[in-house]
Amino acid sequence: MNRHLNLGGASNFRDLGGYATADGRRVRWRRIFRSNHLGHLTEEDIALLRTIGLRKVVDFRSQGEIDRVAPCKLADVEKVDLHVLSIDPGIGPRLKARLEAGETITQDAARSVVRDIYRRYIHHWSGNFRSLFEHLVDEGAPLVFHCSAGKDRTGIAAALILSALGVPRDVVTEDYLLTRQHWKIDPATATGLPPHLAAVLTSVDESFLAAAFDAIDTDFGGIDNYLHERMGLDAAGLARLADLYLER
Repeated sequence: MNRHLNLGGASNFRDLGGYATADGRRVRWRRIFRSNHLGHLTEEDIALLRTIGLRKVVDFRSQGEIDRVAPCKLADVEKVDLHVLSIDPGIGPRLKARLEAGETITQDAARSVVRDIYRRYIHHWSGNFRSLFEHLVDEGAPLVFHCSAGKDRTGIAAALILSALGVPRDVVTEDYLLTRQHWKIDPATATGLPPHLAAVLTSVDESFLAAAFDAIDTDFGGIDNYLHERMGLDAAGLARLADLYLER
């Protein structure tokens, strides 16, 4: 199976299947996908996604992002349900506000902002990620979740899903870093930041995801507790998830 679906209108559309879990099982192929935004899909892309039986789309973009860039092209496709679980991207607006206040921001300072936002995703937006899990355990139909670039909000979601399925953290990080290979920056998502800060905003840095995991470990006592407390996944819920998305 190809992990990266080379779509004409979505450069970062990837399958989470095939990853080995700690107990020796593997994530099922063609069940859970992650992507950058789906507003520029071609007719050929849509036809391909029909062949894999895609049934649900979860869009993490804010309404402002959707209006500025493009609505999801799958919204009107028969038998595909669109669910918008808006999460404020946070990073660009925070950097802009500091610049407007007259602050000089280095790349290191910008990276620190990104790490803070990743921690905020874990705390403040857990309800949205919990809703994603509710969709996943609802029926097990093929689902894709995405934000604008498919790397930050989508990266957190993918990390939580793979962790819940028992994929080791180093492998989860490898999946996160694959965006470096596949994502092509979309001019429609430009932030208007100075080039040195835009470079940070469009980067995929291992320390960003590590900050999210640090928040999980430090503030919640580990991934198992976080999944239970914030994602609502008790033993039965985790078993249901494994039954749907792991090979027997």
